[in-house]
Amino acid sequence: MNYINGEILYVDKPLGWTSFDAVKRLRGTLMRRMGIKKFKVGHAGTLDPLATGVMIICTGKATKRIEELQAGVKEYVATMALGATTPSFDLETEIDATYPTDHITRELVEQILPRFTGTIQQIPPAYSAIKVDGHRAYQMARKGREVELKPKTLVIDEIELLEFSPEAITLRIVCSKGTYIRALARDIGQALRSGAHLSALRRTRVGDVGIDSCLTIDQCCELINLSPLEMPEEK
Repeated sequence: MNYINGEILYVDKPLGWTSFDAVKRLRGTLMRRMGIKKFKVGHAGTLDPLATGVMIICTGKATKRIEELQAGVKEYVATMALGATTPSFDLETEIDATYPTDHITRELVEQILPRFTGTIQQIPPAYSAIKVDGHRAYQMARKGREVELKPKTLVIDEIELLEFSPEAITLRIVCSKGTYIRALARDIGQALRSGAHLSALRRTRVGDVGIDSCLTIDQCCELINLSPLEMPEEK
């Protein structure tokens, strides 16, 4: 494989890792394998540490394709806990309020989900990497500062209810780049006249790349170390 001319790796990011952690691990393995001290590696689309699943990682000249690759439609399987909210809309922060759920039925959930398909407006989470006055929103939010973010236009192609219980729902979501599933959990909780937050998230597809095509981080490192290595010819 010629990592300098450019290779694209499909990775199943593990729980607890940042996207940077995954890139750093593979970059380090590649630099040791090739005996160089500097090498360009990047990812096509961030995944939060509490999310798992498809990450596309590009090496060398293939990093020029990152913008193209990250524009692909995303598919997620998301579990949303009902009856409670958190400031980050997921498990990064503690529960800050609880709400009744006795009135929530499968029929009610299926009734409100179509409101969130098509072209919609979504206010991103305060705990996000969006910049406000030159600062990352999450940095301001973690310091207790008020963060006001403008709604973004995005497209949600499909939402399918996979599992229902009075405590949680699991959804399959197909959506455009820039969709915050955490914010969707917030909005669905409000539409249910209750509260909700994201308790688990797995990205199962980016464009044409499905989770079945992905390797673990360790498998990718093994591939790098064991596959024949091509180096570009010197001119």
